[in-house]
Amino acid sequence: MSAKQHLIAPSILAADFAKLYDDIQMVNNSEADWFHIDIMDGVFVPNISFGFPVMQAIAKHAKKPLDVHLMIVDPDRYLKACKDNGAAVITVHYEACTHLHRTLAAIKELGCKAGVALNPHTPVSLLKDVIQDIDLVCLMSVNPGFGGQKFIERTYSKIKELRALALQEGTDLIIEIDGGVGTGNAGKLLAAGADVLVAGSFVFNSVNPLQTVKELKEVDPTIQLV
Repeated sequence: MSAKQHLIAPSILAADFAKLYDDIQMVNNSEADWFHIDIMDGVFVPNISFGFPVMQAIAKHAKKPLDVHLMIVDPDRYLKACKDNGAAVITVHYEACTHLHRTLAAIKELGCKAGVALNPHTPVSLLKDVIQDIDLVCLMSVNPGFGGQKFIERTYSKIKELRALALQEGTDLIIEIDGGVGTGNAGKLLAAGADVLVAGSFVFNSVNPLQTVKELKEVDPTIQLV
């Protein structure tokens, strides 16, 4: 179980891009902690989201840190661009990095927190040899590429496995969950050991996004798994 106050990171991918400024202000005025920024290339995942001009526009108005999730091949080419466009956290996919240790070092040299994302089929044990170099692990609880997917139940045990590995290796890394997160499963995710909840459609498609973020922030992290 995580003893920290959990963080909420609304995923801008689910915002209404016709009124993006309004949705940015909503996040600014909410109890959310981070902006989650998904950059997709249509190659690593079967979708294209947005690039650095949009990210720069978000950064211009955002009053909270940008948590940038690169769902792209060869992410090393764009690390500096992420930093230059406001990223506080840069997360790359384990599956997309040939030399992950080098990529993590490059992110840290830029002054950003270094994150690694794992697809649902990728075991957390593969991080053992680099876990000391990771600040955040993003566990995908859906297959990456599209919002609104059904949550994968295996995620709960995967969180516990990752937390146990981190404790074994003596590192207090941040565990982030991305995909299918809502108030119905947030308590169980936090009880399993999660620290950051990414929520896209659940927030932006709700009747009252401010209230929805507040409810996610107030979820009781002491709920035990059955």
